[in-house]
Amino acid sequence: MASENSPLFGTPTDDTGEIQHEAVYLRFSPTRKKVIVAIVSLAGLIPLFVSGSFIPSIPQIALDLDSTGAIISLAVSVPVYLCSLFCMCLGSTGVASARNVPELIAFRVLQAFGTSSGLSVGMGVIGDIYKLEERGTASGIFLGSILLGAALAPLAGGVAAHYYSWHLMQAILFAFGFVMLLVTLFFLPETSHPGARGIDKLIEAGGKPRWVWLNPLECLALLRSPNIVLLASAGAFVLLTDYVLLVPLAYTIGVKYNITNEAIIGACFIPAGVGNLLGAPIAGWFSDRQLIKWRKRRGGEWVPEDRLRGLWVGAALCVPISVLLFGFVTEYIEGRLGIVLDLVCLFINGLGVDLVLAPISAYNVDILHSRSAEVMAAMTAYRGLIVSVGSSTVIPLVQSIGVARTNAISAVAAWVGYILIWSVINLVSRLSPSTTRCSCGLDFPIQYPSVHICDVR
Repeated sequence: MASENSPLFGTPTDDTGEIQHEAVYLRFSPTRKKVIVAIVSLAGLIPLFVSGSFIPSIPQIALDLDSTGAIISLAVSVPVYLCSLFCMCLGSTGVASARNVPELIAFRVLQAFGTSSGLSVGMGVIGDIYKLEERGTASGIFLGSILLGAALAPLAGGVAAHYYSWHLMQAILFAFGFVMLLVTLFFLPETSHPGARGIDKLIEAGGKPRWVWLNPLECLALLRSPNIVLLASAGAFVLLTDYVLLVPLAYTIGVKYNITNEAIIGACFIPAGVGNLLGAPIAGWFSDRQLIKWRKRRGGEWVPEDRLRGLWVGAALCVPISVLLFGFVTEYIEGRLGIVLDLVCLFINGLGVDLVLAPISAYNVDILHSRSAEVMAAMTAYRGLIVSVGSSTVIPLVQSIGVARTNAISAVAAWVGYILIWSVINLVSRLSPSTTRCSCGLDFPIQYPSVHICDVR
């Protein structure tokens, strides 16, 4: 039977290899696995809480710092993706004490730098403790949990901004980050597979530990794989619709329906967050079912792209149609009906975004298991670059051409994303399953020119 321990298209393994493969995922009890998922989920929640709690405060921050909403929104879209909760704590302190726009943006970069490990390292941990057929469900629960930030952060930030000050929210983020630093330090175990780390291999070979210089940008080389870069682009176009809807909310729903209370603006984010919360575990579970169904249909042959077959619901329907309708409703429908329809669109968009992103994340871990954190970091950085550039233009576009036209552009980009996903499923997976020889001595499919079987194991 094909597994992650064998070539991707079903070269049989012996019973000993299969038993060893299963044993790797039995190192932690089900309860311990749940604790680990809870810790990495809380750490992963921080990035969305940091960005989400900031957005409702944009008008107030612009007023306090004598700037404009378009300029302040740049601080939402300039994250540097690496890691460290310590940097996040320093960044939150700096944002809270910022006296002008340059200081605000500089500390927001540091803050985002410190939160960016949550998604990439978290997905790596999920891949370490859950086997192939369980990984989609587990990653969906992980993403759904961290996306609580999308539902709660804007409301918390809006309440803080309206009734106290936006500075208070940054102080709370500092405290939360510091607590998570301690929890991670004392309660999160090492989950890497035994012998998989570089230091383990060095000691096993009889070498001595030595200082090694690491290139933090080396993971970006994984984007040479057409599979990865196409799915990263698709994910970016899909995720961008979220930002197109949420970043200018105070200037779309707020202006249209005369809502000036930051707490109420923050509450308008809740439907999108609830959609995120529901969509991620559903998508993860469904992608596992797709993988099992198609694998059984092929007589045990594993094709990674089978996990992506259900993405059309989110990528072709929920995401582009919801952002398109939101623009139309906001521009042309007045009163309570308009508000209700807009909130429904936000919910459907949140649901659809996760129906796309959760299976893509699990797919990345499937094909690059031993480098799962790296591929997630590469995709997050690439996606973040596209989203940051795109989201920085949203408020100026809304103010110049209107919300309907701005959202129509975003909807078209989302449909382009679906075409890219379709290409990966239908062009890559239908190539001949011919193999070539890897430098490690094993065969790997020619469909994965930058993914060797020694990476997948």
